[in-house]
Amino acid sequence: MNALKLGWGSGGGVSAADLERHSSALSAAITTGGAQLDPELAARAAAVAAKVAERQARSGSHTVVAFAGATGSGKSSLFNAVVGSDVATIGARRPTTSKPTAAVWGSDPAGALLDWLEVPSRHQVPPGGAESLDGLVLLDLPDFDSREVSNRAEAERVIGLADVFVWVTDPQKYADARLHDDYVAAMTHYDAVTIVVLNQADRLTPAQLDACRADLARLLHRDGLADVRVLATSARTGAGVGELRAELARAVAGARAARTRLDADVRSAAQA
Repeated sequence: MNALKLGWGSGGGVSAADLERHSSALSAAITTGGAQLDPELAARAAAVAAKVAERQARSGSHTVVAFAGATGSGKSSLFNAVVGSDVATIGARRPTTSKPTAAVWGSDPAGALLDWLEVPSRHQVPPGGAESLDGLVLLDLPDFDSREVSNRAEAERVIGLADVFVWVTDPQKYADARLHDDYVAAMTHYDAVTIVVLNQADRLTPAQLDACRADLARLLHRDGLADVRVLATSARTGAGVGELRAELARAVAGARAARTRLDADVRSAAQA
């Protein structure tokens, strides 16, 4: 057994007290293990404990949701459809997105959190809409398969800090190894804060859409995310956008997702 393994059960939602207890236990394990621990694993675990403290100190009322996807998935168009205005830049030439763009719902200031995330482009969403999205900080990331190395690195940096992941894919690339092997399969502890979207659903017939969603679900199950539901959307027609907003509203409710993601970080570090 790894010296960092703490051994708590999975259970339900993560409370602030749970997260504090687990993070403190991780820090204590690092101290107790001392020279017996693998230096690289110990340093990684210490960075996780520091991240928990930093994130909790910055706007615990907000939930950071990252839209991540490959080139051509329509991620930025879907982002704009959820926001209700053209906030993210969309262009014919790729890569288009080189820095994250943020859309913020609610009146609570998110400046300190966005400074920590290093997101310069910020849009305050006006009140309104059927869903309660107050507290949502939605990020449109650079493509994780961008030709530009700096864009890929920026996407991966923010993925490491976000509370909820929305993996946006499309009928052409939903089975790509980079999505599944490099990202989804590497984050099996994070199924509670993962949403998977099959965008550009309007390009498929109903029968094709059913088959594509079923195959994507099969791949996610293989990746270790057995309970993640696949949403079908079309940024062009608006199909499924309301359902996605409803999922985001559930993620924001009670600001639980941030604690759940951080607790998954701690659990992953402890079980390394």
